[in-house]
Amino acid sequence: MSDYQKNFKSKKRPHQGGNNRYQKRPQRSNQQDVNVKVGQKFPLTIKRLGINGEGIGYFKRKITFIPGALPGEVVTAKVTKVTDKFLEAKTVTVREPSPDRVTPDDPAADLVGGFELAHLAYPAQLAFKKDLIGQALEKFQPKGYENIKVLDTLGMEVPAHYRNKASLPIRKLKGQLTIGLYKRGTHDLVDLPEMATQDPRTLHIIRKLGQILDKHSLSFYNEKSKKGLVKTLIVRTNQEGLAQATIVTTEDRLPDEELIVQDIQKELPEVIGLFQNLHDDSSSLIWGEETWKLWGADYLQEDILGLTFNFSPRAFLQLNYEQMEKTYEIALAAMDLQPTDKLIDAYAGVGTLGLSMAYKVAEVRGMEIIPEAVEDARLNAEENGIENAHYEVGSADRVFKKWAKDGFKPTALVVDPPRPGLEDDLKKAILKARPSKFVYISCNPSTLARDLADLDSAYKVDYIQPIDMFPQTPRWEGVVKLVLK
Repeated sequence: MSDYQKNFKSKKRPHQGGNNRYQKRPQRSNQQDVNVKVGQKFPLTIKRLGINGEGIGYFKRKITFIPGALPGEVVTAKVTKVTDKFLEAKTVTVREPSPDRVTPDDPAADLVGGFELAHLAYPAQLAFKKDLIGQALEKFQPKGYENIKVLDTLGMEVPAHYRNKASLPIRKLKGQLTIGLYKRGTHDLVDLPEMATQDPRTLHIIRKLGQILDKHSLSFYNEKSKKGLVKTLIVRTNQEGLAQATIVTTEDRLPDEELIVQDIQKELPEVIGLFQNLHDDSSSLIWGEETWKLWGADYLQEDILGLTFNFSPRAFLQLNYEQMEKTYEIALAAMDLQPTDKLIDAYAGVGTLGLSMAYKVAEVRGMEIIPEAVEDARLNAEENGIENAHYEVGSADRVFKKWAKDGFKPTALVVDPPRPGLEDDLKKAILKARPSKFVYISCNPSTLARDLADLDSAYKVDYIQPIDMFPQTPRWEGVVKLVLK
C-alpha cells in the first residue's frame, strides 16, 4: 500500500465510496488572521485534492491551494496569491513525494491546461473521480445519500490520445507559426506538435492546415493589436480517420480560397469537408455565430452503437469515442426499456443517445436549443430508418412542459445536461410527470448531487457509475440510475 493510500485509509465516510483519499473540507476558523505575504515560503503537508485537481493544505489553519501537489506530500510552497479566505501557492520543491506521483507523458503537462492530473498514477486518478461524487453527495445530502452505491470508476485500458477533436489557436510569433495551448494563467501560446491526450491525426491535420494558410500569406490574429484574419483551427476526426476542418476568422473573407482548397485536397486527402466560422470580437469563446461550408461534405459521419450519425461542425459529440460508447451502453442497460415506453431525450444534441434507444420503445421525443443540432438529429433519424423519433428546438424545461400540456406522458426519461445541471423548471416538470424510468448522465458531480436532492421527494438513486471520459484531467462523468419511489 502506498503512503498516498495510507494517508486516507482510516478516514471513511458513511457512503459507499471505498477508501476515501479526498476528504470533505474541514471547517476552519480565523483564516483572515493569518499574516502572510506573496512570495513567502513555508513547508506544507497536502491533505487532499480539490475539484480542479489542485493539492490542498492548511497554513496556520488557512486553506491553501497548490496545483500539482498530491495528497500525503510535504512540499515547500511559495505564496502567489493572498485573500481573506484562502491562499494560492506553487510548489518550489517536493520534500516528500507521493508514491503515486509519476512523470507525465507530455512534456508540456506542467505548462498548459488539460493535464491537471497527469502527474498522478492512473489508478489514483480513478479513485479520485469516484470520491468526487461522494464529496458532492455529502455536501448536498439527498435523502439516503449515506447508502447510495457509488461504483468504481470505469477507466480506459490506454488512457491516452483519446480526444477526437482539437480546437487550437494559431499565431505567428517571432516569424514562427505557433499552434497549441495557452500557458496556464496567461495568454502566452505554447507550440505543441504533440499532445498525450490528443488523437495524433487531429494535430497532424491542424498543423498542415496552418502551413497551407501561411503559404498563402494569410494573416494570423494578434491579441495585442486585435488584428489578423485567422484565429483558431478546429479539426474533428472519426474512427475511420476522415476529418472535418473549420477555419475561425475575424472577417468573412478568405483570400486564395480556391487555391487553399486545392492544396487541402492534395496534401490532406483525409479532410472531406472544409468550413469557415466568423468570430469578429475579442471574447474568449472559440466559435462565432455564423458558419458556412467552403468545400466538401456537409457532415462528418460516425458509427455509434450500430447507427450512423451525421455531425455538422458545431454539433456536440463526446471527445472520447471509447468511453462515450461505454456510457451509452450503461445508460441503455439502466433504462430497461420496453416496447410500450415513451422516452424523452432531454439535451438531445444530434440524437446520438435517444436514437440509440429508439428501437426499444414506442416513441422518442428529444429537444435541443441549437437549431443545427436538431436538423442533424432529424437527418440522423431519417438516414437510419427511424420513424418513431421527433426532435424539437427549444430549452429542455420549456419543451418538456409544452409536451405535458399537450397530453404527452413519458414513461422514460434520459437527461444529459451541461455543467450547470437541470433547470429548476425542468425538475418541477419531472416531479409532476414522474416517469418511472429515469437515467441522468452528468458531467458535474456538484450539480448532480444538488439535482438529486431536489428530486428526492419522488426518486431514489439505485447506483452511480463514474466514467473516466477525460483521463489526465479532473473532469468527471457519470451515469445515474434513478428509481421512482
